[in-house]
Amino acid sequence: MELIDDKCFTQFVESTDKFSLPERFTFPFYYQPHPLCIMAAEQLKQHIAMQNRWQHNFGLTDDANKIIGKMFGVLLVKNKQGKLGFLSAFSGKLAEQNHISGFVPPVFDLLAEDSFFLSEQAEINRVNQQLESLENSIELLQLLEQLQGVKQQSSKEISELRNELSDNRQQRKLTRQTIAEELAKQNKETILQTLAQQSVNDKWRLKELTNKWQLKSEVIQTQIDTFEHQISSLKLKRKRYSSQLQNKIFSQYRFLNKNLEKKNLLDIFAGTSLGTPPAGAGECAAPKLLQYAFSHQYTPLALAEFWWGASPKSEVKKHQQFYPACTGKCQPILKHMLTGMEVDDNPLLKNYGEGKQLEIVYQDNDLLVVNKPAEFLSVPGKDVSDSVYQRIKQLFPTAAGPLIVHRLDMSTSGLMVLALNSQTNKGLQKQFIRRQVEKEYVALVEGLIENEQGEINLPLRGDLFDRPKQLVCFEHGKPAKTVWQVLQRFPQNGRTKVLLKPHTGRTHQLRVHCAHVEGLNMPIVGDDLYGTLDERLYLHAQRLAFVHPVTNKPLVFECKACY
Repeated sequence: MELIDDKCFTQFVESTDKFSLPERFTFPFYYQPHPLCIMAAEQLKQHIAMQNRWQHNFGLTDDANKIIGKMFGVLLVKNKQGKLGFLSAFSGKLAEQNHISGFVPPVFDLLAEDSFFLSEQAEINRVNQQLESLENSIELLQLLEQLQGVKQQSSKEISELRNELSDNRQQRKLTRQTIAEELAKQNKETILQTLAQQSVNDKWRLKELTNKWQLKSEVIQTQIDTFEHQISSLKLKRKRYSSQLQNKIFSQYRFLNKNLEKKNLLDIFAGTSLGTPPAGAGECAAPKLLQYAFSHQYTPLALAEFWWGASPKSEVKKHQQFYPACTGKCQPILKHMLTGMEVDDNPLLKNYGEGKQLEIVYQDNDLLVVNKPAEFLSVPGKDVSDSVYQRIKQLFPTAAGPLIVHRLDMSTSGLMVLALNSQTNKGLQKQFIRRQVEKEYVALVEGLIENEQGEINLPLRGDLFDRPKQLVCFEHGKPAKTVWQVLQRFPQNGRTKVLLKPHTGRTHQLRVHCAHVEGLNMPIVGDDLYGTLDERLYLHAQRLAFVHPVTNKPLVFECKACY
């Protein structure tokens, strides 16, 4: 890459004359890269692949240790002289470094020699060392072992004594029964008094033994408490230091916009649902690029970000594929940074269902089955109300209950069942919850599947920092199972038509199971979240089978995919 010194400004190798400049800046959360951004990205990709000045394991070789794929970004800009070029950035650190020639620097450099971070982190590390020393103290471990031994011996001896005293009680009971009729009154009273005294003595024996072991435990526990008090104090100290350091760091991340207005992370996230900035906020490529452009008087024209490296274990990220900025970490920051700029319209605010017909496949007094078109909401969204629910509500104004029993993604077409009254809704809901409803989908995936059929079991949970995307998570995810079968292969364009049978109904289940590296590793054609945008998402709910909750009659509906 040809670089102008100290400016991270890269000139295009090839002529850009055949492309017109973008009219407005990229809407960063849903976009198709501008052709000039694609050119810039290709030039950057060649540089990453060919350079030898730094080493980073992207997971593209056989080395399986410390694989860390990276988001890279390019920002199409004009410099003060009107020269067209681009800036480059990476998310987080690259090759364990914040500064690499040719890439814009971080907004705030934690690792700078004069940074407060290193000294204050050293103090936290000292507290951690003290904690580790206390928690692994031989004296503490011995005390814990002693206490465990005392508790075990105490339990054993008290249990044995209780058994002995229980036998004594039984013996006294038998003695009382025996003397009831055989002895004279005077002798009987004497024996009964003796038995009562034995009972009192037994109780005292149990009390003394219990007190003896309790005292031993308390002596050891007091010594353990001294350690635990020190440990708790250090943990509280560490928490206070960490919180103070984190807030100090957040206050140093000061982001500019076109008008050179500054806002730090604490102010930016104060009004969000998170309240405080998440870890890593401000380290993504897009904010770093805009910050450099604004602070060095470049005019930002368009943005694009792509993934380089092996796919992560939880997310769906494909090597060299373009992705939008994340909503959780970047959206609040970019909202401030793009203030004053003309930005492309948010395509997610458009009603893609306008002019589309909702076909009713089946209708009776209790329920409906409809064939939902692609790019049409199942229920009203935050900004668009037109939906299956809205249309049916208008057609059946007297329908009672919530109508919606299950949903299809906006981009997915196919069969949906709706209930026209509360009783039917409850009956259908039970069938879905008990997984008694049969569902079949047809998808077209990017790639040629080798096997004929299989099963995918990848648990899913929501991505808290990039909604509505889902993550594969074996620790906190909900079980998700999909059975698949190849229907047809298309070698000419490298695609496969596949039948998908979900045994669970998780959000985006089929889309993630197809795209994830541990699933089919082939995104559904047109998947704008986990693959690449096309004319539509090629996923269709073609079969729906359930029992009518009122008539108890089995119902089966089929609506073949038109691809």
